[in-house]
Amino acid sequence: MKKCCVILLSLFLCVGLAACAETKLLERVGLVTLVGYDFGKEEAVETTAVVRQVSTELQSKVAIITAENATTQGTRAKVNNRAAEKIMSGQLRGVLFGEEFASAGIGHNIETSLRNSTISGAMLLAVVEGETRPMLEYPYPEIDDIGEHIYKLLKQNIASEQVVSSTLHEVAHDYYSVGRDVAIPLLNRDEELIEISGIALFRRDKMVGKLSVEDSFYVKLMRDNYHAGSYEMKLKGEDLPTSLLKDPPDEINVVFDPIKTRKDVKLVNPTTPEFDLHITVQVRLLEIKPNINVGEVKNAEELEKVIGTGLSAELSRVIADCQEIGSDVFGFGEFYRSSVRHSELTEEKWHAMFKEMKVNIDFDVTLLRSGIFE
Repeated sequence: MKKCCVILLSLFLCVGLAACAETKLLERVGLVTLVGYDFGKEEAVETTAVVRQVSTELQSKVAIITAENATTQGTRAKVNNRAAEKIMSGQLRGVLFGEEFASAGIGHNIETSLRNSTISGAMLLAVVEGETRPMLEYPYPEIDDIGEHIYKLLKQNIASEQVVSSTLHEVAHDYYSVGRDVAIPLLNRDEELIEISGIALFRRDKMVGKLSVEDSFYVKLMRDNYHAGSYEMKLKGEDLPTSLLKDPPDEINVVFDPIKTRKDVKLVNPTTPEFDLHITVQVRLLEIKPNINVGEVKNAEELEKVIGTGLSAELSRVIADCQEIGSDVFGFGEFYRSSVRHSELTEEKWHAMFKEMKVNIDFDVTLLRSGIFE
């Protein structure tokens, strides 16, 4: 019994001492939650770090520290020299790249982050229109922690399937894959508001273009299966049969959320190359303006055809835009490589083929129920 008491007392003391050590550790370090990379003078790297510092009263404050050096690790040392506490990156949740910086290439940053054992593969990456420093240093009256705010902004939009996911692990997978290019969210600051303005498109590790939030829906549709996202599209009034509207306006606004999607991609001609793409979409109609009575089965079937035609046209346009800038963010190259044995596909070979690629698109749309019209 005495021996058991001694063991329990020892364990209690160890736990207590560990707790004390952790408290002192938090008091002595600054936790970097988000960093932004831009070009400084003479193409040096300018790093802006969002640092959370914890006081002895366990109250935290946020500091924005900027430093410039030839390398990202060099700027980290300078940031540490300008901080009141030792800088730690174990709580790094996001990395932002200025638009010019991303256009020059982020491959080195991806590789460096992967080698750092303290950085989580769940860390989120994004590109900022313009530079990251003005966005992070701006005095937002309603935002206490800009690092936490941007992280939550990205996380909730990814979770609600409004934008493609961009964890370090996922971006690295696309970066190292032959036949699939990187796509990550694009952020913009409008005075006191930060918003996701679209997605940045890459070829290998260099940003070569961008898509709007509306067009990024089609990239998300091709890369993943939808389960919860919503989308608003415009239908041409001339495409509507008179049985739905006798005198339709030029545009008709339709809002729906894809309940379930499934895609089937087949390579029908490896020389061109040419694909047959069939996408099945089961949606719930949330709103349509002007109002159409979709309670009738015949009207619902007609509207399904019109929506399918509209989706096919829009996806064709977005694919053509990506072909023009040479960024296969859809992953058609992966479908090609898995379909053609011994293709010996390379980045250069596929991007040349991608520009000449043809895709025959067919949407099969089903309205599960009419939402607000019930």
